[in-house]
Amino acid sequence: MTISVKVMNYIERSSWIRKMFEEGAALRKIHGAENVFDFSLGNPSTEPPEDFRRELQSLAQSCEPGMFRYMDNAGYLETRAAVAEVLTEKSPLPVEARHVVMTCGAGGALNVVLKTILNPGEEVIILAPYFVEYKFYADNHGGVTREVPTDPATFQLDIAAIEKAIGPNTRAIIVNSPNNPTGVIYSRERLTALGEAVERKGKELERQIYVISDEPYARLAYDGREVPGIFSCVENAIVVTSHSKDLALPGARIGYLAVNPAMGNAAQFIEGAVFCNRVLGFVNAPALMQRLVAKLQRSSVDVSEYQAKRDLLYDNLTTMGFRMVRPEGGFYLFPESPLADDVEFVGLAQKHNILLVPGVGFGAPGHFRIAYCVDAEMIHRSLPAWERLAREVGLG
Repeated sequence: MTISVKVMNYIERSSWIRKMFEEGAALRKIHGAENVFDFSLGNPSTEPPEDFRRELQSLAQSCEPGMFRYMDNAGYLETRAAVAEVLTEKSPLPVEARHVVMTCGAGGALNVVLKTILNPGEEVIILAPYFVEYKFYADNHGGVTREVPTDPATFQLDIAAIEKAIGPNTRAIIVNSPNNPTGVIYSRERLTALGEAVERKGKELERQIYVISDEPYARLAYDGREVPGIFSCVENAIVVTSHSKDLALPGARIGYLAVNPAMGNAAQFIEGAVFCNRVLGFVNAPALMQRLVAKLQRSSVDVSEYQAKRDLLYDNLTTMGFRMVRPEGGFYLFPESPLADDVEFVGLAQKHNILLVPGVGFGAPGHFRIAYCVDAEMIHRSLPAWERLAREVGLG
């Protein structure tokens, strides 16, 4: 075997989204792109906002000497200061540039954080349903994950279950709000209760336990909903995020991590994170993207477009008989599978040229994920296929 057994096993376990993406390519060759409805991948069809284009053109025309040289491993000071200014608006204490490290997207940020804090064998609690890569990121740095389910009716945090799961080997808890795959925004009340639980258990166990808030969808909130600032709820909090979704820049790999100024040993954590950013091989977040996003911290794609797509799918699918929690943000739906076996249901959907991801891939069997960051026109075209699928499984 040319690769390790462990990596081979991980490939097989983590392949649902990629597998469905590849299935879509095969179906498009057979049926034509216009007859295939691919809801498998969270790859936004939305283009970046106009102010991004203006800033990009301005930078291209200026080409100041040295603008692509190495910089401080934490990133450009002016970029970190711009990030900190916005984070301060939801923080009890001022966030400063020294609390921020620019990273190669949220995935890069998560790996930097986990390498910084984990000792071999320590646990990272992940909340089901969860983003599947969390498991592999923890393993990258010698950690192990422990799954804790959210409330089965609402997908909100189950504080009692989380507190029960925290033990002498727990090092961190990852929260993701708005959540991938459910679209649920964790409430301020539950995040505050989580902070209190972490503080209680930390004192009891005499160890520092971190809450890592994964926030790439934080600006994609609907119906006037607020995404609570984690620093106002949890003292030992670290934000990781990217501009993949809010600026529609998934291929740019630009994001950051930021530490709550109130957190104990915050300066030491940042020192470790800067070191890990370098030795993991990221070295720096891309220079051009850092300069661009410095002036775009209050910019975003048009969230109303995503809300309209949510409403279009949610209203039509629930009318057909599909059951789901109404998403409050992000760009995913996570309906219950009409069949007991969600993998079987996803296979049946493929026969109608609808590409979905089974819930088992997110630690929540019995559901399936729909990524609606696609063209609205494709959603409209897909509705007859959804109706045929609903009839076949006995809905309506």
